[in-house]
Amino acid sequence: MDKTTYYVSVQSKTIMQHQGDAAYELEIEATPEEMIKLKELFEDLEYTEEQTYSRALFPGIPYHHDEANDAYDLNLKSIYQTLYGLGTDETKNHIQTMNVLD
Repeated sequence: MDKTTYYVSVQSKTIMQHQGDAAYELEIEATPEEMIKLKELFEDLEYTEEQTYSRALFPGIPYHHDEANDAYDLNLKSIYQTLYGLGTDETKNHIQTMNVLD
């Protein structure tokens, strides 16, 4: 199946087909099915991010004892793993320098 080039911003959770539409961090090539999976991962990240808001009210909770933050971290890692697999060489190199795949 043919792949299309997309421009992705993890920070703003956006996926664009046109490079000039907004700021982006990473360039990928994906099939429609791969895009559906990536969009679902961003939706999961949004949900887990919302679950972490309550932690801000209790700053004494250690980060490593917070299940909501663990879920957020796992979702974020899944996104970067997916982006790495779909990424251009430049994207793959950039993600490797971030040390988020370990």
